[in-house]
Amino acid sequence: MLTTLAVANYRSLRSLVMPMGSLNLVTGANGSGKSSLYRALRLLAETAQGGVVSALSREGGLGSTLWAGPEKFSKGMLAGTEPVEGAARRDNAVALKLGFASDGFGYAIDLGYPVPSMSMFDFDPAIKSEVIFNGAFLREASSLVVRKGASVRARDGKSWRVVAQHLAPFESIFTQMADPERAPEVLTLRELIRGWRFYDHFRSDADAPARAPQLATRTPVLSHDGRDLAAAWQTIREIGDPRGLDAAVDDAFPGAHVTVVHEGERLTLRFHQPGLLRPLSSAELSDGTLRYLLWIAALHTPRPPPLMVLNEPETSLHPDLLPALGRLILGAAKRSQVWVVSHASRLIATLEAAAECNSVRLEKTLSQTKIEGQGMLDEPPWHWLEDR
Repeated sequence: MLTTLAVANYRSLRSLVMPMGSLNLVTGANGSGKSSLYRALRLLAETAQGGVVSALSREGGLGSTLWAGPEKFSKGMLAGTEPVEGAARRDNAVALKLGFASDGFGYAIDLGYPVPSMSMFDFDPAIKSEVIFNGAFLREASSLVVRKGASVRARDGKSWRVVAQHLAPFESIFTQMADPERAPEVLTLRELIRGWRFYDHFRSDADAPARAPQLATRTPVLSHDGRDLAAAWQTIREIGDPRGLDAAVDDAFPGAHVTVVHEGERLTLRFHQPGLLRPLSSAELSDGTLRYLLWIAALHTPRPPPLMVLNEPETSLHPDLLPALGRLILGAAKRSQVWVVSHASRLIATLEAAAECNSVRLEKTLSQTKIEGQGMLDEPPWHWLEDR
């Protein structure tokens, strides 16, 4: 389980260290930085897929994602007695930093610009450093694998050994040296991160894939757009928790139930509701009902991930469904670590009523995102590689 998430110099996240629990709820006013924090977590996930640099490119490049404010705020700037302006020279190199600690391995990455050369790719982000460590935060004694530039060294008892010397600056150690013999920690952590699951906005429009019949293929993990809803639903029935599935439907739609029928080699969902003489197909369901069934299938997966991230799951749902959605999420948090971004008051109230909920409210001060009420002594300990 992740215990700490740290981000520096990414959009409005100039320096943020967030404690994490089994169920994490991120709230805040519009523009407070909720989406930036969610995207930072997705960038961390991209390191294990080999796509962190290309993901930054899709956001407009490193220059577009970097913190745009001053490197440091003076006391006068914070008090409002001095104008906010940059210093004549920087003390530190430009760097976007992401990291996390867990009850197993932790990881941190530092991205910046490459050393200027004659190449046309001098503004392409380069991975400056990466480190895998053990413990609550990065320390010299807890470092296991350290990458600096093109070179990587791994701990070997009380000493270090060089395991790679020619890494490409645009690729992470996860894609270049996940070797079970040379660096087993890299392989272990890569597979953990690849197991993270993100659900953003399910499609429920008239042409949504979830509305069409789908091939009868066992599907323990619902796709990000819900295209395999019927197959995922039937998979849960056969190898998952069918009682929990039925209870979730009844909790949201009292008296209703869902069946899956064969149409040749394809499967179709049928929604049975009291008062109707025939069941409704996926194509006939309202956007809200279809989206809620997608959430039921996603959160009852027979293959729970180590981390499940839900970005504004209340989208397109009727407010009366939000307490049931909250109970659905609380159930999922017993099987996976869950991270929820929301601004729906009824969903927030349901989640915050649970003792295990780690509720984090974001706010902005001088355009930088902070955790409301978090003082210096409340912040989890965290150090970046060059700070040691």
